[in-house]
Amino acid sequence: MRDIWSSFVKFFVSLQLTVVLLSLSIILIFAATLDQVNLGIWAVQEKYFRSLFVLWNIKGFPVPVFPGGYFIGGLLFINLVSAHAFRFKLTWKKSGIFLTHLGLMLLLLGELFTGLWQKEYQLRLDQGQTRSYSESYRDNELAITDASDPKWDEVVAIPEKRLASGEPIQVAKLPFRVAIRSYYTNATVQMRDQLPNAPAAPATRDIGAKLALFPMAITYKQDDRNLPAAVIELFGPEGSLGTWLVSTMLMEPQIFDYAGKTWRLSFRFARNYHPYAITLLKFSHDRYLGTDIPKNFSSKIHVRSDDGKTDRDVLISMNNPLRYDGMTFYQQSFANNDNTSILQVVRNPSWLLPYVACILMGLGLLVQFGIHLFGFFVKRRTAVSS
Repeated sequence: MRDIWSSFVKFFVSLQLTVVLLSLSIILIFAATLDQVNLGIWAVQEKYFRSLFVLWNIKGFPVPVFPGGYFIGGLLFINLVSAHAFRFKLTWKKSGIFLTHLGLMLLLLGELFTGLWQKEYQLRLDQGQTRSYSESYRDNELAITDASDPKWDEVVAIPEKRLASGEPIQVAKLPFRVAIRSYYTNATVQMRDQLPNAPAAPATRDIGAKLALFPMAITYKQDDRNLPAAVIELFGPEGSLGTWLVSTMLMEPQIFDYAGKTWRLSFRFARNYHPYAITLLKFSHDRYLGTDIPKNFSSKIHVRSDDGKTDRDVLISMNNPLRYDGMTFYQQSFANNDNTSILQVVRNPSWLLPYVACILMGLGLLVQFGIHLFGFFVKRRTAVSS
């Protein structure tokens, strides 16, 4: 038993393991960089760095072909901790190395926590518009809203993954069951009366009866997004209520009456509601004189919390984000002839870890260099005096 434990410890504290893991990291980064042309930055992060193994789809089955970022990073973290626990001794002369390794371990933990906890959204505001929610850039949801009460909407939000599974959906708050007839990760819709030889309508109710649906190839480009669509059928106790085409391309909800209530259907970008409202007061887009090259763009907003404790104006610019209520608001882009401001909204509870890690690593390198430099001068002075 002792021999097994000794072999186990020897494996994890070995410098050879460190070299192998660093070599695998270089190969992983190189492969991910090449594949970014095909997949885009978000898909590459999920496939290569935020996974235990890099998977290839071989004849419909995902097969692990290379260790992923979480696997390599986890082993490297264990390797560093084990080396300090069993091989290194904390002395003054090694204090710089200890600080550098501590910073590296925090950096690895920071990436892990960022991958697990970070959420990113967008907040699009027209000048003068007020919103109390931001929208996901990659996730979508089917929103079924009970709009009977003029003062209050009760919304049932069904994640896109539930639609993609194809399984029937029954929610206690809904008097009908939702059946998924078809689902498309990316699709476009067009009016049938504007197309020659238009295909049959995919739905029987509302705007879906006038539209043609065309599946599109999935896009992985960073600046593009997939626009999913689905054909759903609603069933009440008396039978089918009809079929609807829902798509993120349809900006207006589809309205129908059932069970004495008014309902709204919409397939939309997933929303993240905030306990405060943000109003875009003014968007400014400055250009370099005589050119169309952006020099600076900024948004003057007003933030008002529901409890009334916050009621102030804030200027968000390219290098000056707003940090509020655990969220960070960055000036990302603009649209609609400078009348629309697009803010990137990020929640990352571990955002401080990379900064602390870099400070520790830099301090460790300075301390270690200073110790060696001081030792060099001492030896030199001793040699001269001799």
